[in-house]
Amino acid sequence: MRVVKVINETGRTLIGDHVTVAESSFTRLFGLLGRRGLAPGEGLWIRPSTGVHTVGMRFPIDVIGLDRRMRVVRMWSCLVPYRMTSVSWRLHSVLELPAGRIGETGVQVGDMLRIEN
Repeated sequence: MRVVKVINETGRTLIGDHVTVAESSFTRLFGLLGRRGLAPGEGLWIRPSTGVHTVGMRFPIDVIGLDRRMRVVRMWSCLVPYRMTSVSWRLHSVLELPAGRIGETGVQVGDMLRIEN
């Protein structure tokens, strides 16, 4: 699977430097299931996606919802296991990150993110 860096262009911060891209049906379906956690800098970019769930997960995550232009349109901080985000047709993809990462990086709705290979 492809691994990328995610940078907040607006806030000029690094969101993650080891973010795996889930773009096949299989990788989107299983996401982070079976993992025990995410290390600092890790994450999962699910594309396309209009929302996510944490059913079967063992740890909380932060979730950032992005539109087609990579603009932040929704955020869910510390989404605990066995919950789900709302579904939004404005979302084109989502970033799943270690819990607390949204606060650490200061990401805000409206920020523009950039993907680097």
